[in-house]
Amino acid sequence: MASHPATAALPEQRIQSMRRFNRFYTRQIGLLEEGLLDSPFSLTEVRTLYELAHRERSTAAELCTDLGLDAGYLSRILRKFEKQRWIEKKPSPSDARQSLLSLTREGEKALKPLEGRSNEQVGAILGKLATGRQDELMRAMGTIESILEPRDDERSSERAGAEQNPRPRTFLLRQPKPGDMGWVVYRHGVLYSEEYGYDERFEALVAGIVSEFVTNYNPARERCWMAESDGEIVGSVFLVGKSKKVARLRLLLVEPSARGMGIGRRLVAECIRFARKAAYKTVILGTQSELTAARKIYKQAAFQLVGEEPHDSWGRKNLVAETWRLKL
Repeated sequence: MASHPATAALPEQRIQSMRRFNRFYTRQIGLLEEGLLDSPFSLTEVRTLYELAHRERSTAAELCTDLGLDAGYLSRILRKFEKQRWIEKKPSPSDARQSLLSLTREGEKALKPLEGRSNEQVGAILGKLATGRQDELMRAMGTIESILEPRDDERSSERAGAEQNPRPRTFLLRQPKPGDMGWVVYRHGVLYSEEYGYDERFEALVAGIVSEFVTNYNPARERCWMAESDGEIVGSVFLVGKSKKVARLRLLLVEPSARGMGIGRRLVAECIRFARKAAYKTVILGTQSELTAARKIYKQAAFQLVGEEPHDSWGRKNLVAETWRLKL
């Protein structure tokens, strides 16, 4: 069999090093075991279940593309799931030839113990490492992910000969540490003063929100994520409970030096993912009409603008407060 041209140009040592890493990693997470996560499912079946659980609706064609599967192979998996009553199909409103797939409650029940075992498995690996080593591992994984699957705006530059460009920056999301809450208040105060002219009363508002989060924190229903790049904090977001069915996204912030990396989109996506896991039905948020970058992120995440209210606050006049809502 002829070698791929790109492969032929690579040093043999690099190819063997990457193959060695692949073997090491698959042993670490148990991919070489006959039944993944002590279950009767194959890796591909679990990946398919996972994708269906974390999408609103998906077509078979989209799953084939995203998972890199042969259409016939995926079709057999879906028939098996359908026989078990784990998936349901609905006609696509935009293309009658396509069906939209989603997990049923039975399918969610089948996946739930697998996700629990997977979390336990990863927790056991991370639990052996000190916090600093965990952070180092997160950064390394972020680097691998960003290099092997670059953003859309990087692909065009790569095709134009991006070998001369510096390595793209990467980031990781983590839970807050002591001192992080103070950073959130401080950076909100500084950035909103520099970029929008808000006075110290805005910083006081942020301090109150952060204080309330820390005082009443419910880990089963609420979260804060800190974004970190090159060992520095570059962003944050909070998801808090407003009621049993409604969550509130608050204090989304990305440092100017880290904008354009997709951090804001990732932070919002994590809030939505967690809100679904916590069984919220709706996520709401408040913002200002002049925060155009944040509004773009919310719109891309399918939030809908549902309310506007003019106001004078924080030393500024003629502001417009907006309420956005996402039904889960």
